[in-house]
Amino acid sequence: MAGRLDGKIIVVTGAASGIGLGTVERLVAEGASVVAADIQDEKGQMLEARFKGSVAYIHCDVTSEADVAAAINLAPQRFGGLDGVFNNAGNGGVMGPVETTDAAAWRTTFDLLLTSCFLGTKHAVPHLAARGGGAIINTASIAGLQAGYGPVAYSTAKAGVIHFTRTVAAELAARKIRVNAICPGLIATSIFGASLGMPRAQADQMAAMVAAQGGSAQPVGRPGLPSDIAEAVVWLMSDAGSFVTGTHFVIDGGITIGPAHAWDPTATSPFAKSLGMTPDQMAQVAGMSAPAADSP
Repeated sequence: MAGRLDGKIIVVTGAASGIGLGTVERLVAEGASVVAADIQDEKGQMLEARFKGSVAYIHCDVTSEADVAAAINLAPQRFGGLDGVFNNAGNGGVMGPVETTDAAAWRTTFDLLLTSCFLGTKHAVPHLAARGGGAIINTASIAGLQAGYGPVAYSTAKAGVIHFTRTVAAELAARKIRVNAICPGLIATSIFGASLGMPRAQADQMAAMVAAQGGSAQPVGRPGLPSDIAEAVVWLMSDAGSFVTGTHFVIDGGITIGPAHAWDPTATSPFAKSLGMTPDQMAQVAGMSAPAADSP
């Protein structure tokens, strides 16, 4: 049976772990050839060996224009062309209050999360145009949509990714290059531990903990997994997504629907608490089913 991406050639940054790794696995399963770009050389080389002939690994620091250009150029060199780019690499960036944030660390965060998308797009355009068009996908975040889901620098950079996606989609539409962004929610990856400065092995363990406990934080009742994002990437890269450009897809298990009391009848809203209302009373006002009382 033919895959949805048979014959497609795609570059993925941040490909050796987390969302990137899950996406590489799905892309290959759908018939694509993939250039996997990352700075985790051991994991990247293992990925290439695992998918011999379908994956080519290259060391790539996405804050370096030369590295990004080399990763993009490897696609036509190794596989004969380029049909898509997933600008995905990143981490949590600089943390802490604005008043104590180091300016150099702020710039580094923007280079990693936002400028990297610009570089991946810049160097991909000539190759995509030579194939008659293609698709670019940028990893944004729900943190780029509203406050409270990430540090200030990270959140601001991700908001920039969303607007960069819109504006460059308009510029490239005439060349049949589609550009979209994905806004993941709470996805079980090592980014949380890495952002706290944990060693890679410990950060990977924290990802497993998020996978085990993250379901209670969102309406769907389960944690987000890299495969959830990968499915969206496959769809956008495929012909099925050919009518979609210049938008962002929120893939978050419903966490941005509203605060917990909007979807969990056992949670008390701050408004109800300020009025002295019980969860039962608030549930009646909201038109939700109140939780059953325990039997005496």
